[in-house]
Amino acid sequence: MRFLKLIGLSAAFALLIAVILRFDPQRIASSLASADPTYISAGLILVQVQIVLSALRWRFTAARLGQRLDVGKAIGDYYLGTLLNQLLPGGVAGDAVRAVRNRAHGDGGWKVPVQAVLFERVAGQGVFFVIATFGVMLWPLLGGAAIPENLRHLLSGFALFAAGLAIVFLLLRLPPRRVQPLLAALKTALAQVFLRDRAWIAQTLFSLVIVASYIAMFMLASAAVGAPLPALAAVTAIPLCLLMMLIPATIAGWGAREAAAAALWPLFGYAASDGVAASILYGILALAGAGPGLVFILAALFGRRNR
Repeated sequence: MRFLKLIGLSAAFALLIAVILRFDPQRIASSLASADPTYISAGLILVQVQIVLSALRWRFTAARLGQRLDVGKAIGDYYLGTLLNQLLPGGVAGDAVRAVRNRAHGDGGWKVPVQAVLFERVAGQGVFFVIATFGVMLWPLLGGAAIPENLRHLLSGFALFAAGLAIVFLLLRLPPRRVQPLLAALKTALAQVFLRDRAWIAQTLFSLVIVASYIAMFMLASAAVGAPLPALAAVTAIPLCLLMMLIPATIAGWGAREAAAAALWPLFGYAASDGVAASILYGILALAGAGPGLVFILAALFGRRNR
């Protein structure tokens, strides 16, 4: 498995380098060097909004399951988890660390923390997939350019993924007897987190604002490199680029995200290199914005040495 991960990561980095070399590396470097600092500052502020609101969503989700998280600890752990997700392959290492750091002692100490982390991510991804799906469906109706051939493969992959999810849900409806108790417990937890006491309202509001901040940050990154996008891109091109960050074989989507941007930005009258530069700047902002997580990593390391 480690060997396969190494191959995947090598391929992702090779893709990033290939995309940069393919689409005018000098222009990409020039766009990044001349990026507007006002937009960059606004993007860094948005990262803080994302992390704090995500931490509060996690705290709300955990409370629905009976786990109480201190506000400061939730925010601190989310900074740590976000930074680790930016630096490590798979995009879930930071989430695992959040669960570990908040596990309870004794029997069943892992169950609630893992569920809280999992359901918190599900809440965000669910809203994001809805926006991405409707954006693609409405693209032609909203006056967008015709989707080129090289993007149809990307959309086909997305459709297959959605179909796979549908099959999973169908299988859950007819589970084998030996897993029925587990699925019953899972359904109860899902109902508690999302349905009872109208919890879905808070979950939806949290997730809408968080997803909007991710999209706005990409819009700011593109504007910073001299390629301001129309509002249409917020529900079409940008969600598709952000989908690339969910590919497990990459580190925070690097490489795949730039390839998607190179294909999508020409639909709005810009060069492919503009899309690559915007995507690279987005990645830099996301990483730099999660920088405070270093404080919590260092604190954990020094804490171990002092024991």
